[in-house]
Amino acid sequence: MRADSSTYAVLRDLRPYIWPSDRPDLKLRAIVALLLLVMAKVITVLVPYTYKWAVDALTEPSTFNAQVPAWLTFLAVPAALVIAYGVARILMAGFTQVRDALFAKVGQNAVRVLAFKTFEHMHSLSLRFHLERRTGGLSRVIERGTKGIEEIVRLAILSLIPTIVEFALVAVVVAFQFDLTYVAVLVVMIVLYLAFTVVASNRRIAIRREMNESDNEASFKAVDSLLNYETVKYFGNERMEAERFDRSMAKYEQAAIRTYTSLAFLNFGQALIFTIGMVICMVMSARAVVAGTQSPGDFVMINALLIQLYMPLNFLGTLYREMKQGIVDIEIMFDLLDEEPEIEDRPGARPLEVRDGTIRFESVAFRYDADRPILKCVSFEVPAGRTVAIVGPSGAGKSTVSRILFRFYDVAGGRVTIDGQDIRDVTQASLRHAIGMVPQDTVLFNDTIAYNIGYGRVSASREEIVEAARLAQIDGFIANLPLGYDTEVGERGLKLSGGEKQRVAIARTILKSPPILVLDEATSALDTHTEKEIQAALGVVSRGRTTLVIAHRLSTIIDADEIIVLEKGEIVEKGTHHVLLASNGVYAGMWNRQREAAEAAERLKETVESDAEGYLDLNRDKRAGYITTALDDQE
Repeated sequence: MRADSSTYAVLRDLRPYIWPSDRPDLKLRAIVALLLLVMAKVITVLVPYTYKWAVDALTEPSTFNAQVPAWLTFLAVPAALVIAYGVARILMAGFTQVRDALFAKVGQNAVRVLAFKTFEHMHSLSLRFHLERRTGGLSRVIERGTKGIEEIVRLAILSLIPTIVEFALVAVVVAFQFDLTYVAVLVVMIVLYLAFTVVASNRRIAIRREMNESDNEASFKAVDSLLNYETVKYFGNERMEAERFDRSMAKYEQAAIRTYTSLAFLNFGQALIFTIGMVICMVMSARAVVAGTQSPGDFVMINALLIQLYMPLNFLGTLYREMKQGIVDIEIMFDLLDEEPEIEDRPGARPLEVRDGTIRFESVAFRYDADRPILKCVSFEVPAGRTVAIVGPSGAGKSTVSRILFRFYDVAGGRVTIDGQDIRDVTQASLRHAIGMVPQDTVLFNDTIAYNIGYGRVSASREEIVEAARLAQIDGFIANLPLGYDTEVGERGLKLSGGEKQRVAIARTILKSPPILVLDEATSALDTHTEKEIQAALGVVSRGRTTLVIAHRLSTIIDADEIIVLEKGEIVEKGTHHVLLASNGVYAGMWNRQREAAEAAERLKETVESDAEGYLDLNRDKRAGYITTALDDQE
């Protein structure tokens, strides 16, 4: 949490968005809105005078006419007073609505700018940050934070300031029309009211936090379960997932019940305090009317003032609660904005200049945690226009190499260069623009095929997208779809097969046309037939490009110019496929194991097909025998 997590700190951080230095038009709107606010409140506190004058005109006409100022004598007729009351109400409502309309642009601009800044900042944070956070909970934080910003801007500017102005004006009117004793009663009542509201609301904040945590947990579990829909179905764990979600919702239910119970207590306490204050003032006024020091209109006026005061006062309690709740909702959003990106461009970083595309890892060391080294003094080179493959057992550090090259992480020792330029000295945008990636697990946006291919270069024309699809050998498949390139691929691309998703990933990489290509186990999750087709498409992409291949299936990299074998974060072998086989080392052992596994799978397939064929032959013989017997019986 933030070190200065408080109401003041949050409001202070919101100020630049409500009063933007680069938007004089919004500042003017805010100023005009505040002027209208004051005018509306002045009319509001004058409305009770129309009650007083109307009652006095009806009960004591002569006395009223003698007391009313000469310039108001036309109001002596009760009907005119009622009309004046109506006009005042219309003006009050009109000023208020115009104020709200003017300030709407100020408030919504603050919401949009801050939401945009938060979303943009999320993309600047490191891969480590996102791997450690729950996507469902994070989306809820942003959703509630954005709503909380809107609530605080609206409540603080359009409700808190008007309420304070109205309190001040009512106090002046009461002091002028009555005496300071009434003002003292009002001040004591308001102080007790606010003190009770603050204490009770603060107790409710803890419950609100608990509700948020339960809501985050439930949202995370729901999103995680739906993203893994197929896995849930594979293992028949729908009931278990529903029960996990229900346990989180049960916590939310209990917190929600406590919230509404405490709200009922708060509302009753507020009503009790206000009613006692109002009764005291009305008793004092009634005694004054009996004593002849006040008119019946004064009695009605003090009642009208207090009733009118009750609305903003009651709303002030709601205002405090909602603002505190809004602050709770946006605290984490500001925490996200305070989160420093782990990877940043150095001061003076220049764009990467790719001349040949030669990649060098020079004594690179890396660790995710201090006690967990992943790469240990790794050095190798990927010459311009050549293909180098990295293989090794799981956990050897293969995928870490690609993440370091993309600068998702910075190395702990050594350096990585492209054409002699340390990737830490160039801008991240230019570095990633120069590298194309075809990952093992291709995740697509829930949009059309054209959008997903065009994501490789957002300025590409439809013709360029179609050409990229042709080179990736997916244009025929797309042409057979009812909606063609406008076909929706579904959440994470679930409407497409693994091979189809990979071809889309290849097509968008072709469209990006990067000088450097990284293939991170791009075919390891595919069947042998599809793998061969994808390999052909990858051959088109990698032609003439510096290519780094992270491989699991060794059969896919036998033509690589060099193969690097990683084991426990260190390079243990280097060479071509044939050289490494001849050395009879780690690579040869991996190759033999994969070959034996492939041969065993092929034998199993042949056995199954043979058994199936024999079963069909047997059934055909049986059916022929049944037919012969039936014919003999007929004869």
